[in-house]
Amino acid sequence: MLTALWLVALMLAFQQDHSQTAPVQPLPYSHKTHLAIGLKCADCHTNPDPGDRMEFPDTATCMACHATIAKDNPAIQKLSEFAKSKQPIPWVRVYVVSAAVYWNHRSHLEAQVKCEACHGAVARMDVMANVTNVTTMAGCVDCHQQRKAGTGCAFCHEEK
Repeated sequence: MLTALWLVALMLAFQQDHSQTAPVQPLPYSHKTHLAIGLKCADCHTNPDPGDRMEFPDTATCMACHATIAKDNPAIQKLSEFAKSKQPIPWVRVYVVSAAVYWNHRSHLEAQVKCEACHGAVARMDVMANVTNVTTMAGCVDCHQQRKAGTGCAFCHEEK
């Protein structure tokens, strides 16, 4: 009984508001527009070792196209300023996994989990918003059960 209560308390502690509100970003960016021209997630988002998170693209990656495409657009001019100063764009992360959870993008990609499974229909989003519950314990357990992946505590949490 105590274990069940502890598990419920733990699940509630890891719950996160996954409403469809999007954080204010330093630049407007439409995944819908960029994916419609054939870009793939991995074209912009790299997964360096140890593979726990995908990285935001370097401004040089963006400028490879935007040095000529839409270069007079005020947002692209602001992007260009970030690139010239060699400063990363201070994007606000939309999905954040609790520090108490061991989570790795690479293992999920290797398991053939598509980006959309966790991030929603990104190809239809003009503004990236948290539209799923994947950063909650309930969301993770549900997904793991559907895919017949491990659901034991030690699978995602370091034993202390």
